[in-house]
Amino acid sequence: MPKKRSGGGLSSTQQAAKFLGVSVLAGAVMAGIALPAVGALGLAAKGSVESFDELPAALKTPPLSQRTTILDADGGLIATVYSRDRTVVDLKDISPYMQKAIVAIEDSRFYEHGAVDLKGVLRALNKNARSGEVSEGASTLTQQYVKNVFVEEAGDDPTKVAQATQQTIGRKIQELKYAIQVEEELGKKKILENYLNITFFGQQAYGVEAASQRYFSKPAKDLNLQEAALLAGIVQSPSRYDPVNDEAEAKKRRNIVLKRMAEVGDVSPEDAAEAMRSPLGLEVSEPKNGCITAAKGAGFFCKYVEKVFLNDPVFGKTREERAKVWNQGGLTIRTTLEPQAQKSVQESLKDHVYESDKVAAASTLVEPGTGKIVAMGQSKPYGYGKNQTEINFSVDSAWGGSNFGFPTGSTFKPFVAAAALEEGRPPTQEYSSPYEMPYPDTVRGCDKPWVNDGGYKLENEDESEVGPYALRDAMAKSVNTYFVQMIEDIGMCPVVTMTDKLGVVQGNGDKIPEVPSSMTLGSTGLSPLTMASAYAAFASRGMYCTPVAIESITQKTGDQSKSLPVPKSTCSRAMSEKTADTVNELLRGVIDSGTGQQAGLSGRDNAGKTGTTDERRNAWFVGYTPNMSGAVWVGSPSQKVKMKNITIGGQPHDLVFGGAVPGPIWRDAMNGALEGKEAPDFNRVHIPDPKKPEDRDKGRGDDGKGDDGFIGGLINGGNGNGGGDGGNGGDGGQPDPGFTFPEGFIQGPGNGPGGRD
Repeated sequence: MPKKRSGGGLSSTQQAAKFLGVSVLAGAVMAGIALPAVGALGLAAKGSVESFDELPAALKTPPLSQRTTILDADGGLIATVYSRDRTVVDLKDISPYMQKAIVAIEDSRFYEHGAVDLKGVLRALNKNARSGEVSEGASTLTQQYVKNVFVEEAGDDPTKVAQATQQTIGRKIQELKYAIQVEEELGKKKILENYLNITFFGQQAYGVEAASQRYFSKPAKDLNLQEAALLAGIVQSPSRYDPVNDEAEAKKRRNIVLKRMAEVGDVSPEDAAEAMRSPLGLEVSEPKNGCITAAKGAGFFCKYVEKVFLNDPVFGKTREERAKVWNQGGLTIRTTLEPQAQKSVQESLKDHVYESDKVAAASTLVEPGTGKIVAMGQSKPYGYGKNQTEINFSVDSAWGGSNFGFPTGSTFKPFVAAAALEEGRPPTQEYSSPYEMPYPDTVRGCDKPWVNDGGYKLENEDESEVGPYALRDAMAKSVNTYFVQMIEDIGMCPVVTMTDKLGVVQGNGDKIPEVPSSMTLGSTGLSPLTMASAYAAFASRGMYCTPVAIESITQKTGDQSKSLPVPKSTCSRAMSEKTADTVNELLRGVIDSGTGQQAGLSGRDNAGKTGTTDERRNAWFVGYTPNMSGAVWVGSPSQKVKMKNITIGGQPHDLVFGGAVPGPIWRDAMNGALEGKEAPDFNRVHIPDPKKPEDRDKGRGDDGKGDDGFIGGLINGGNGNGGGDGGNGGDGGQPDPGFTFPEGFIQGPGNGPGGRD
């Protein structure tokens, strides 16, 4: 006599014999269950054995899609994201009541039959034929599991889902063959575990663990009798028996399950009756899917992590491959986000710029020497409602940012200074730096010179800013004409080389154009992350590190977990230590006595640079300590708001400067982020005072020529002008630029060459 398997039911030999003996009946019924009458029997039987034999022998079971958990650097939860809310659990972590309830209502003879329940088939066939409609099915729990595998494999493709659920003879025969295989390979307990993990329970919950958390806010192992019965009843029709939207219908269905459990002896009639009298006891938790639910104001950082995953080849050769892994989920992603820094950034932004303000603000902090992004936030929350946005103002467009970034104004000038120092110019370098001057006739480029064929001029922010100036004072006061003369002296190619080494690209990913205002006065749109990462190279004595957001990823597939490779920061020398140390000394002066005094930190070495573009459409502060670098941008995302006579964060401003609005945001964000952390010093260098007037080299630059830089703003800056530098970072009295461009001459997303304060 053939032996029975330990899982119960017939042996494989018995199953095959049974199938062959009733192939006409079974083949018909498996499809005919869904047909209104027995008239389909002859059609259904035809060719069923041949079709059965032609099917592949093995069922391919894709990994179940699960939640992905995104964590901060300390292991705290940022957000969960998923295409399907599912957490796979072992059978031992599922309440025995739940196991019994699902078997009782879906397949009470589960442990007695094999892949197909012939008694159930005949019973259903008889009942459906007599009623003239489909009133009862006969699929076993194993067959239902197989169908769910097909649905899971179809993902969110509606065509594939329709194919996976179609009620056809071929589909039923396919389910049957695979069910036989599954019964043989897995056994009853594993089939039950898989079924409870794969099936849909409504309310976006896939699998019993997610369903238990959704409806009762507890793990599946803690479900009591009536709770288990409710969940088991939902499976047949999640929309009809949804307890959230129709408690009465759900309770009626729950009690049917309880009655059935008593009938098959899983519970006593008394216990079933008592459970039937109990309320549903719902404690519903709202679905929390995606970066919109992120904690700590980290929605934009969360979305950046997703973009990194989908864009970086380390996670798959093609975007399709990477998207498949992301949608499959089951990932635990440990990020670089530091809770203390993130909290400080968000609080500072909230204090200084309101959600309802006409302008927005964004800030990003990175760690010098590692490239780790430790904070990323903005004043308008992540979302789709009023005063919300899904655009991440801190990053480039490829990572979910604005299309072009934002013109940076004078925060670009340290790159020019670094390039000149690398070229051998001394930190005492002087230029005549008149208040107003024409752009140079030509400026050398890497391939070809730029030609000023429009006779354009530029000026400083204040008429009192008249040279000659040496580099330290020119940087502290942010003297436009000085840096235009400097780029005429060294040419644009050294600046191009420097910005390339510092990872400085436009918000759309393109290189900085070789035009003087882009190369000096910050007319080209960049992102806060780009600026914070570039300035971090000054803090780390010349080592530039590409920004990174992910520390590690663990992927769970079934019972197995494995680590995935993640993008690593690439650090390379962008400039000599001497050059970086000198720039640090220059930018210390900006905070000590220049345009950035309102941004200065107390009790630790710090340096930075202010920037304001023409017509006050953008204001910046980018600064750093030896162990943290940060950038703050304030402006209109649409670039339509001129920050004049404007109230920001409840404070009125006649004119907005980089030192007056972004500076304090940076100061407060950095203070909180660095609280309790060490306060290392910069490597100090001595910059001699400039020579006395009688000792200066007469005649150099005093004709006002040799400065170019203007056309960059024309080509890439938008509708602004060369702009001066805010002398004191204050809020009133400084004149606007004294020149204009022909209508239609300027193209691009920016707002002019920028270059103020």
